[in-house]
Amino acid sequence: MNRRNFISSSVLSSLTLAIGSTVVYGKMIPEGYTPLAMQEPNPFKLFNISEEMTVLNDRPWNIESKAHLLNDKVTPNKYMFIRNNGIIPENIEVDSWKLIVDGESAMSSKEYTLEDLKQNFKHYTYQLTLECGGNGRSEFNPPAKGNQWGVGAVYCSNWTGIRLKDLLEDVGVKSDAVYVAYYAADLHLSRNPEKEPISRGMPMSKALEDETLIAFQLNGEDIPIAHGYPLRLVAGGWPASVSGKWLNRIRLRDVVHDGAKMTGQSYRVPKRPVAPGEKVDDKDMVIIESMPVKSLITFPKSGAILNKKRSLNIEGHAWAGDLEVSKMEYSIDFGSNWTPCTLTKPVNRLAWQHFEAQVDFPENGYYEIWARATDSNGKSQPMVIPGWNPKGYLNNACHRIAIKVEV
Repeated sequence: MNRRNFISSSVLSSLTLAIGSTVVYGKMIPEGYTPLAMQEPNPFKLFNISEEMTVLNDRPWNIESKAHLLNDKVTPNKYMFIRNNGIIPENIEVDSWKLIVDGESAMSSKEYTLEDLKQNFKHYTYQLTLECGGNGRSEFNPPAKGNQWGVGAVYCSNWTGIRLKDLLEDVGVKSDAVYVAYYAADLHLSRNPEKEPISRGMPMSKALEDETLIAFQLNGEDIPIAHGYPLRLVAGGWPASVSGKWLNRIRLRDVVHDGAKMTGQSYRVPKRPVAPGEKVDDKDMVIIESMPVKSLITFPKSGAILNKKRSLNIEGHAWAGDLEVSKMEYSIDFGSNWTPCTLTKPVNRLAWQHFEAQVDFPENGYYEIWARATDSNGKSQPMVIPGWNPKGYLNNACHRIAIKVEV
C-alpha cells in the first residue's frame, strides 16, 4: 500500500473552527488537501456571470460590472453588479416561503405565501434603474471606507411583481404611518441569528409609488439567488440598498426606521459641504433618498484606437434618480465645449435613458470623451468629483473614456 501523510491535529483544529462543525474522519484528510468547505468558490460559475466582472469582496460578495459591459438597453443578469451585506440564505424552501406584513402602523398583521402574492394581486413589469450608493467611491480622495467601486455598480433591468402599495392596501395602513421597513432571510457575517446584516426602508411616499414592487421575476425569469430569490423589494431611483433581497417581512412604522444600516453614517451624507477627510457627527448626516443625475458611456470601451477614420459613434445611458434626464452632452476638449447627444425618453418612469452621438476628431492624437447629463430640474453632472463625504457616496462626476486617433 502507498503510504501518505495526514494533516496534523493543530491544522484539523483550525479547520474545525473555520468550518464551524466537527470534521468527521478529519484525521484521514491527506496532508495538503483543502476540504471543499474551505476552497475558494468561483463566483463567475456560482452566480452565472461574466468573467469580465470584477470581484471586490467575497465576504460578503460584492462584484461590479464595467462600463462597456453595460451597453445593453436592458441589462442581462450576467452583467448586473452584486452587492450583499451578509451571507446569502442557504436551503431556501420556496413552497414554505412566507412574507409577513405587520408593524405599529398596520391595520392588521397578515402572512402571504408566494402563491398568494402571485395569484391574488395584479402583476406589473417595469424597467428600473438600481445603483449602489457607493458607485464611484474609488475616485474620492482621501479614500472613503467601503468597497472601492468604479463605475459599474449600476444596471437597469426588467422586474416583475406586484405593487407594494396594493399589498399595503390589502393589509390596511394607519394614518400615522411614516416609513416602510424590510427584513430579509440573509445571515449576518458572524452567523449570529440575533444580528441583522441590513434592514432598511423608505418613506411612505416612495412606498406608494406605482413602480415600487415586490418582485419575483427578473428579466422574465425567477430572480437569481444573488439578486434576492425568491422575493425582492425593488425601489428604482434610490440607493439599491433600499431594494431588500430575500424579502420575508415588511413592517409599517410610525417613525423613521432604525434597522441595521439605517443609522449612524450608513447610506447618509453630510447636511452641509465638508472638507476632505473631515469627521462628521452622526447628527449632521441625512439619509440618501433619490440618486443624483448621472451618465455612462458604454460604447466604445475606453482605450479604443481609431485607425482608418476620425469619427466615432458613442452610446450610453443616463439616469436621474426620481427625475428624468432632459439633456445629454459630450465634450472632447476637457469640458471647454459641449455638444448635444441624441437622447431617448425613458421606457417608463425610473428607467435609464439611452444616448448616442457621432463624435468627429479634428486631427490625430489622444482624446478624452466626457459625458454630461442634466436632469429635469436643470441640475447637471459636475466635471470633477462632487463634495467629499466620509463614506464616499453619490459620486456623479462626468464619465470619461480615452480615445486615440491614428489615421
